[in-house]
Amino acid sequence: MPDFLSNNIAAELAKLHKLSGVDFVRQLKNITQMGDFKLVDGETNIYTTISDTSPDFCNLLNAAKKAVEYGFTVYILPNPKEIRTADFIFERKGIVKIFDLKTISGKSSVGNRLQESVGQTNRVLLNLNVDYNTRHLATSIRHYFEISSTASEVLIFKGNKSISVTRNIATSEGFVKMMMKKM
Repeated sequence: MPDFLSNNIAAELAKLHKLSGVDFVRQLKNITQMGDFKLVDGETNIYTTISDTSPDFCNLLNAAKKAVEYGFTVYILPNPKEIRTADFIFERKGIVKIFDLKTISGKSSVGNRLQESVGQTNRVLLNLNVDYNTRHLATSIRHYFEISSTASEVLIFKGNKSISVTRNIATSEGFVKMMMKKM
């Protein structure tokens, strides 16, 4: 079990880049148990390490609120300058996953935003705040899995919908049609 005597969450997040499998999941669980997280005022199941005065806080909180609606407990992570980290740890029914948030408010930005996540984490949360062409969305997601050998999931929040797309789904023959029906 890692030593948290320093209580330095940035150092613990940096260790994630060197871990995989059970060790990675164990480290995620350990990070959520660090004393750095505080419950966000007025919220349930949303914990943060950043101040509500942070420029990213409102965007992160909005996505976190949606995640809580889908049954997740959310841990908003800091953004240390020296390492590339994800934005959230989501926990539901004992399963923990780490996600990089990409809020989409432009009509053709999904592909670029997904590329920004390559090498940062293997899971991306697309928070769609605009109507987005479903065919373009599906094509961008498929391309993301093609260019990132470590990518494992793209979670999409759009309105009251939550859609999880894994590598196997995105690379399947009927993926675009499936997305057209779900969106």
